[in-house]
Amino acid sequence: MGIGSGVGVALAVVSASVAALDALEREDAFLASGAAVGAGVDLLQRRYQIRLERLELASRLEARLSALKARDAAEAVGFQQAMTPPDASVQDRTYAQMSVVEEIAGVLTISSAASGAFVDQSRQVCSLPPVFEALSTGAMSWQHAKIIADETEGLTPEGAVSLVAHFFDPDAPNPARGAAPGELIPSRFRAKVRGWRERHHPESIEKRHAKGVADRRMEYTPDRDGMAWLSLYLPGDTACAIWNRTTATARGLQGPNEHRTLTQLRPDIAASLLLGAGNTATAGSGSSEDMGAGITTGIGKVPTLRADVLVTVPVFSLLGLTDEPAMLDGLGPIPASMARALVADGANSFYRVLVDPRDGAPLEIGRKNYRLTETIKRWIRMRDLKCTFPGCTNRTPDNETDHLKAWEHGGTTGTSNLGQLCPKHHRLKHHSQWTPDPATEKDPPGWTSPTGRHYKAEHPDSEATHWPSLLGLSMALTGFDEIPENFNAVPGNVGRQGGELLQGAFVYPDDIPVDDAIWEDFYSSPFVLPSDPLKDCWTTMQPWP
Repeated sequence: MGIGSGVGVALAVVSASVAALDALEREDAFLASGAAVGAGVDLLQRRYQIRLERLELASRLEARLSALKARDAAEAVGFQQAMTPPDASVQDRTYAQMSVVEEIAGVLTISSAASGAFVDQSRQVCSLPPVFEALSTGAMSWQHAKIIADETEGLTPEGAVSLVAHFFDPDAPNPARGAAPGELIPSRFRAKVRGWRERHHPESIEKRHAKGVADRRMEYTPDRDGMAWLSLYLPGDTACAIWNRTTATARGLQGPNEHRTLTQLRPDIAASLLLGAGNTATAGSGSSEDMGAGITTGIGKVPTLRADVLVTVPVFSLLGLTDEPAMLDGLGPIPASMARALVADGANSFYRVLVDPRDGAPLEIGRKNYRLTETIKRWIRMRDLKCTFPGCTNRTPDNETDHLKAWEHGGTTGTSNLGQLCPKHHRLKHHSQWTPDPATEKDPPGWTSPTGRHYKAEHPDSEATHWPSLLGLSMALTGFDEIPENFNAVPGNVGRQGGELLQGAFVYPDDIPVDDAIWEDFYSSPFVLPSDPLKDCWTTMQPWP
């Protein structure tokens, strides 16, 4: 469906939405008059449902109107460009575009900067028909459309089309699973879009991360009421460790005699650590190991990180055969070298999650612990990634593994009857009519609200990992530390003789059966990690040469 027809649909459904809102308003007025008393209608329940239905209709109407605004802004710029003489100078063209941006700012009563951003976002949304169609039909909000505009910035046109197809085209080669874009809260939708973008970006995440590390900084912004904001732009694993440490320390300080909330304790602890003498081991309660970080040895040095989160590492990326990004729980995609650094540090509270290179599915937790009874909580945490309640973004380690169907009602202790819930939504589940769906070994549960609305589960977009070069893969599978002198570069030669792999043969993974012993040998062998190219950067945080 093109943009023109999308606008036509939007105009039609705007009228339909207004008519539906009017009908609900008249029904509510009728119920409020008392004329329906004695007619077998639960007045309060129905009036409650009317409010929810009107909120839903109003939300869709806002999206449809946003599509019309975006279309008009994009076309206004197009008409302005068409009115500019073909032989106009670059300066004249620049001022013509500035003029239309200022005109739109005046019409919408927004700043010039906000108008410029709105125009850019509108043009990007309108250049991607599936996104514009979803917006114009009310299937998602303007917030969701802006996320697509933001995350496709800097991609090639082909890259932007591929990203949009993944999330909006069910017939794409590898479509996104689970809830549709408009059914996810914006922050979760952005996380999924950004995760896909990082995996498929034409420029290596290692290069982009190196630039980001070079741009690290601290910012200070005064605020009203004698307050101020202090923010740090740091490598993701460092920021994650700081957050986990302050949170763990804050929880350790909570008690009957502590009046401060967790939110208040975090900045107090951070201030105490920063304003101390550089020895972080003396601040707060508990040792540095308990709080998830090493001990600072001096000002300007960042301690060796002790992450207490899951990091999902493609196995060949861990070996240095590819540079495919890993996923750090609570943060998102991280460079492979950062994941290797976390693994090499051997943090006691750090759980490495390997994924199968054949289909991207989680393979194991740690070196020897597979999906066994004693590791089931970690497995559920790895599967769900966060609280499974609709819209909840809580990833805290304090999330609880709950029986979806209560034990006393016949629920079993298995992956299909377990789900991760934060304490707040765990309590809500047991004191309301919110009902979870059954889960599966790989998929978290969806939910049904007390009024019967169903919310699909949010699924991670797992996909097959990147295969390394055939030479590197053959060396990894056959256990070579270096290329043998008699290495025979014959593609396709699986090289088996008497059950043994022949040295010097290329090995195609697809030619090896899933139950072949070589896979078990491969995963049970100690991994030799490659050197970290940026180790000095994120362990000492010294300026780049």
